Amino acid sequence: MSRMSPARLVCDNRLIQKYISEAKDMEKRVSQCQELPSLTQPLPLPMVDFSLREWKTKTNETKRQEILCDLALLVDAVSAAQGHVRQECAAALLGQLYKKANSFLLLLQTFSWQVRPLLPSPSHPSVIFLVYRQLVQGKLRFLFHDLAKDFCREGSRGVPEPPSTPCPRLPQGDSESPAC
Repeated sequence: MSRMSPARLVCDNRLIQKYISEAKDMEKRVSQCQELPSLTQPLPLPMVDFSLREWKTKTNETKRQEILCDLALLVDAVSAAQGHVRQECAAALLGQLYKKANSFLLLLQTFSWQVRPLLPSPSHPSVIFLVYRQLVQGKLRFLFHDLAKDFCREGSRGVPEPPSTPCPRLPQGDSESPAC
């Protein structure tokens, strides 16, 4: 995902469906880890529930900023949980979750959105996976749907294609632009 064009991510609905499926799979697999311990201290997690009616009244910029903040808070929580969870099963899944959530965060940061702080809420390691799935399945999917209306044009096979404008460069000093 780190080399993916933001246009492709927004315009190809199959990708968000793939990430939703992966989030569900990780959530299921972490529930199968044996004796997952509670965290020694509560971790701040973003509030990912939302009202679709309220969501529709927000500008795309407001939606983007909200999701970026949610992802930043989630990445911080995953990182903190990694320091407390020693069980091999859960630790490996937290590592995968960190990579996926951080990839979304880095991709969204290519648009130069700012992170705003949110209030902390207590959590158990398995709740982090639930929050990630809900974020991808809810706010992120609806944002991409809204952006696609303005950003994509229909291709010859009925699959939305990105516009022909240049792609932004990804962070981390990549020397080449992602393919559009």
